[in-house]
Amino acid sequence: MRLPRRELLKLTAAAAAGSVVGCGSDSPADPVRSFEDNLLHALPTVSSDRILLKTSFIDALSDEPELFVDGIGIRGQMTDSEAQHFAFDVSGLEPDRQYELDLRVGNTRQAEPWTLRTFPARDAEADSVRILAFTCAGGHEAMPIHLSTSVRRRMLQRGLSFSPDFAIALGDHVYWDLTLGVLPTILGNSDLAREIAGTFDRSSPVLGTDNEAVLKRAVDNQIAELYGTLFRSVPVFFVRDDHDYFENDEYREGAGGEPAQFTFPPSDFSVELARATQLLYYPEFLPDPTRPGTLPGTGAADRGAGLSEAFGTIRYGKLLEALLYDCKGFVSLDGQEANYVPADVEDWLVVRMRDSDAAQLFNVPSSPVGFSAGKFLEWYPDVLVDGALTDEAPKAGWQSGWLAQHDRLLIAASAMNKRPIFLGGDIHSHAETHILRSGEHDFSTNPIASIIAGTPGTFGLGWPSSGRGTVATPSVVLEVDEKLPALEENGFNIIDVTPDTTTVRSFRFNGELDDPSSIDTLEPFREVVLPRTT
Repeated sequence: MRLPRRELLKLTAAAAAGSVVGCGSDSPADPVRSFEDNLLHALPTVSSDRILLKTSFIDALSDEPELFVDGIGIRGQMTDSEAQHFAFDVSGLEPDRQYELDLRVGNTRQAEPWTLRTFPARDAEADSVRILAFTCAGGHEAMPIHLSTSVRRRMLQRGLSFSPDFAIALGDHVYWDLTLGVLPTILGNSDLAREIAGTFDRSSPVLGTDNEAVLKRAVDNQIAELYGTLFRSVPVFFVRDDHDYFENDEYREGAGGEPAQFTFPPSDFSVELARATQLLYYPEFLPDPTRPGTLPGTGAADRGAGLSEAFGTIRYGKLLEALLYDCKGFVSLDGQEANYVPADVEDWLVVRMRDSDAAQLFNVPSSPVGFSAGKFLEWYPDVLVDGALTDEAPKAGWQSGWLAQHDRLLIAASAMNKRPIFLGGDIHSHAETHILRSGEHDFSTNPIASIIAGTPGTFGLGWPSSGRGTVATPSVVLEVDEKLPALEENGFNIIDVTPDTTTVRSFRFNGELDDPSSIDTLEPFREVVLPRTT
């Protein structure tokens, strides 16, 4: 018999003590949490006039919760079937204002009140903004390829100690791969996974069936317990990548006349798992007046007004515009006509790069530009042969249209009157390269800077080089100025943006060798200043 959520959490947090809403370090004097309070996690996002907050509770609520925003109550919308998950959507707010949030059930507070600030209006001047960026933070701590939840939380707390204005979580919030490849035998299709969570019935819906309990048991530790309430005052923007669809990107050629097997484009069940996870655990992207409301994954009947599940905008006054896009959920396999993102999404990206009046503009795709590890679902044709990347051998499943779309996006980026910066994740490394050329396209007058965020979560066999024998390297079809070769160590990035510069500080931690106590005093091992103009 599987234990209810409260008992599972007690086991996970075995020796922890303190408050679930505590925000200190994970040192013995200030442990991660106890579960005396009922609020399990709270993850907000904001725009200049709206707040979206996702929450979960350890025990099911008998009454409807309310979020009081400067004293005005907003009723929560139940997002699961058991009254454990609720979303709060608060609109009509003032820009650049700090609000007090107070979460109650009846007359009982679920946590101490906290504050959250909306972003400046899109036409407001802003001198600076600070971003905490990381990738691949997911993974159940019982699995052998991830650091413990307490160590990951400690890294996130160190990042938060620098007082970021918001955070970007760049994909792979969940690792529970189910079908093709080696990873499912370690993750979601392993005996341990079945012991922890049970087995999904792919013939049934995810929510409202026994699958819902399986999903929660698989994901609670990876998101709700990991983030807890650490980010309750820091807006977070979650970009989905392949593992968030409960699969690794895999392609297997058919043998003996059998059809090929592949995990992307995702199956209907994979899409349902990704959507259900987002609905329960982390916020969608809020509307933006310059992003079409007709883009795929926008305006679904089971989501709030105008919310987008896959394509987002961060607009911080006139200082920064960031374009966030899921490159896996809508990928196509149409040869020369294939796209990583749908054509209307590409059009939106190109128009924003051309027309944005923000001083700085970032592209934030779930698949990084500049780097290849020879995997199936990459922008590039590189394949691993005898331990080295080459484009002279065929790559199973790869579509030439992906590189064509990549080139069109980089052409638009290089044509901007500001430095083009792409912030990426996925490759489990600290890295930086500047793209000077792709094929016949010359970007040398305004090279594309590709910055890869650090990962708090990877451990042991989870490092890509463990399975492929190589770290990610610049694609052979590119001419680049490599600033930092891929470094497979844990960490995160602090990015400071002003009208004239973008400063990237990289923090590293070796989860195999370093004492976790060193996380509390981590300092950047590298700092780079990118002027707005090249």
